[in-house]
Amino acid sequence: MTGPAREGRKLRRSFGWLAVLGVVLVIAGIVGLVYVGLATLTSMLLFGWLLLVGGVVGLLHAIESRGSSFFWLAVVVAALNIAAGVVVIRHPEGSAEALTMFAALLFLTGGLFRLVGSLVVRGPQFGWTLLQGAFGLLLGILVLVNWPESSRYVLGAFFSLALLFDGLGLIAIGVSGRQILGMVADGGRTGQTGQTGHTEQTGGTGQAGGTGGRAAAGVSEASSEDDPDRSKN
Repeated sequence: MTGPAREGRKLRRSFGWLAVLGVVLVIAGIVGLVYVGLATLTSMLLFGWLLLVGGVVGLLHAIESRGSSFFWLAVVVAALNIAAGVVVIRHPEGSAEALTMFAALLFLTGGLFRLVGSLVVRGPQFGWTLLQGAFGLLLGILVLVNWPESSRYVLGAFFSLALLFDGLGLIAIGVSGRQILGMVADGGRTGQTGQTGHTEQTGGTGQAGGTGGRAAAGVSEASSEDDPDRSKN
């Protein structure tokens, strides 16, 4: 098997694995939307472990670079990440309530700024910006009105939707990548077939021309032998 063909097979396999991972993420997102409370708890535990592992790695990196000027800053940041990770892992429900409150405030402030900015600037995307601001403001109000009960499903719903859309994106990349590679491979095979046919046709034409030339030479020699006087003249 040639090098380009081998690389093409590897790329097709890689795009296939991307599509498989996308399917897994889509299934996980759908399950999370069905069991949104479990998705909230899972997302908080994952967040806590990410903070904990990131803090440990940051602390090790700070110890390795203890002679630098940012040593104590790296130690403080790593210690805060470790402490936050431990708190989130030990108290996932309370952490979910705090993060839900923080998300609601972000929705409120972001929606308010977009709403006011769209009314003041009135740019070419006025309608779209106004709709985004109104939606963010409404979402923040709804989350705050139902808080802390909303903390049981808001983060889980966002986490599940993120998994769902990421999975759909990976599926689209994997399928389209395999289709593009297939089109390129088919085009290469078609080009090679056309070139081979053209070469064979050219070779056949050359052989026919050579045969015709030899036949013409034979006729000329026969004519010279039959009429020696004409050839002398």
